[in-house]
Amino acid sequence: MPSHKVRKQATSSISPAASSQKSDAERNNAVGTVLEDSMNSDIPPENIFLFWPNIIGYMRIVLAFASLYYMPLHPRTCSGLYSVSCLLDALDGYAARYFEESTRFGAVLDMVTDRCTTACLLVFLSSAWPRWALLFQGLISLDLASHYIHMYATLIMGGSETSHKSVERSRSWILNLYYTNKTVLFLFCALNETFFIALYLLSFSSPYLSPSLLQSANGAGSLSVESAKSFLFANPHSAAALEMARANKMDSFVPWVIAGISFPIMLAKQIINVVQLAKASIWLAQGDVEIRKQQGLPRRRKVN
Repeated sequence: MPSHKVRKQATSSISPAASSQKSDAERNNAVGTVLEDSMNSDIPPENIFLFWPNIIGYMRIVLAFASLYYMPLHPRTCSGLYSVSCLLDALDGYAARYFEESTRFGAVLDMVTDRCTTACLLVFLSSAWPRWALLFQGLISLDLASHYIHMYATLIMGGSETSHKSVERSRSWILNLYYTNKTVLFLFCALNETFFIALYLLSFSSPYLSPSLLQSANGAGSLSVESAKSFLFANPHSAAALEMARANKMDSFVPWVIAGISFPIMLAKQIINVVQLAKASIWLAQGDVEIRKQQGLPRRRKVN
């Protein structure tokens, strides 16, 4: 018998079984798809806004507003509320990993809350320490600009699925260490805020506007001082009145120690912000160069 007839008979004998197996597999896949669709239809749509990490984020915002309310005149209450708000920043990350509820909304909420709370504290420090107001304004601008352009560059160049904390070591080893090492990230963020809290507490230990100095005079001199006080501090919400109320409310020793310990980390954090701003700008510029090449730019101009 010719070999091609043998192969043909073998093929004809195998094909019904193969086709039967194929149809069974397709049928099983179809049944599995139907079951999966029915199971998914029973699951209600998730409400991202009610995820536990995001609820913790809302609590941070409430605590931040409460600390701002007490900020002008109640340093201990304000510092406690502000510190708890900052510490919850670490808790929401653990909650996101534990409940598997990491979301892009949560990441943005976390970053925006960090930027806003720090900016509000620095605004107060600008009024409490007017001599250093320009420096505090510069720190606000650097913090907002570096994080915004870093987030924007990550979304544009890395794609919508890329986290702003995903920084390759080849692009920047310091940013890679800062964002990928949770211990380093926590220490830098915590001590950076601790330094500014220490400066805030120091604004309540100024020796220059001690109320006892205004009460040292007696008699007619005392009356003149009281009249001067009523003239200068007629508005209880004026900057002068608030500074008067803040004077000598706290001992300066502990805030000075805290500020001295946390200052190097705060300075390093600002250097990281500068690096972050520069690297993100370079990354965006590289993307612009590639886009211009694809568009055939710059075009060669004809020389007459």
